[in-house]
Amino acid sequence: MGSANPSGLAHAIRRRARLDDGLWPAGWRAAGHALLVSAPFDADPAGTAAALTAAFTGLERRPHSVLEGQWQGEAWVAHFGHFTGLWTGPLAGLAPTGRPAWLRYGAFERLGPDGIAETLLILDLPALMIDAGCWPFAPPLGRHVLDPAPASGDGLWRAPAEPADTAASLALVEAMIAGLMRYDGQSLASMGMRDFWTADFCWYGPGGIGTARGHSDYERAHQGPFLAAFPDRRGGNHRCRMADGPYVASTGWPSIRATHLGGDWLGLCPTAKPVTMRVMDLWRREGALLAENWVYIDIIDLFRQLGIDVLARAAALGSRRP
Repeated sequence: MGSANPSGLAHAIRRRARLDDGLWPAGWRAAGHALLVSAPFDADPAGTAAALTAAFTGLERRPHSVLEGQWQGEAWVAHFGHFTGLWTGPLAGLAPTGRPAWLRYGAFERLGPDGIAETLLILDLPALMIDAGCWPFAPPLGRHVLDPAPASGDGLWRAPAEPADTAASLALVEAMIAGLMRYDGQSLASMGMRDFWTADFCWYGPGGIGTARGHSDYERAHQGPFLAAFPDRRGGNHRCRMADGPYVASTGWPSIRATHLGGDWLGLCPTAKPVTMRVMDLWRREGALLAENWVYIDIIDLFRQLGIDVLARAAALGSRRP
């Protein structure tokens, strides 16, 4: 256990697990464990596990991808997938459907000498709300789907990574991100994204944005509307960025700062308000290019900064239904 054994934690997380006793493998949380959770659970992070177990009967963690690596001399494990169960109790003020539910999540775990010292967790409530028919804003421009496991089939189990393979993945992602920062404010082509992605890559966005495939669909569904709304966006302030073989994972809390200046992104009129974004990304490299990207954004927190209470609006919408 501890910082010397991220592989042990990664192995424990890979297993399908009933979560009657909490969200983490037994015995892995260190004393003083710090927990950062997406909105609205950030108001009471310690109550997140209880809220999920109360809402979902038979709660399970179903990861589709697990990575382990180093960031600034510390050991990290990142995992992505879904919490699933029968939705029988209220969650964050949302009424249960009484049906099976899949709550999309991304998590980064920093290990210390005594176990998990810090967890960053994004729960994609907007995707759950769309599934339940209570998303109170414009429908996503991308396709709303239950995002799949990696097409290569090795998100959970694969041979130990060769250092050169890991380094190549990280270098590709960092070069791609540098390209994103070259946006000239006029043309999406100024970023040169076709140099970094396969022609038919899959981009699995958060609830409210949806999934896109290939450059034209991605530009239509997300990149174009997002940059129209936040033309001055800038990244940085990474909490962790690591690679493991063909996979790269990154997060910041927040990692994007921007001003909401234009467009009708997610059906919103511009507010001119400054915002920050809590973001997580998982990329899969295929050969010399990126083939898949799972993206997690704390949309509830972003709307909150724009003066919009998503959950209150959803409750009001529900109260008006016959």
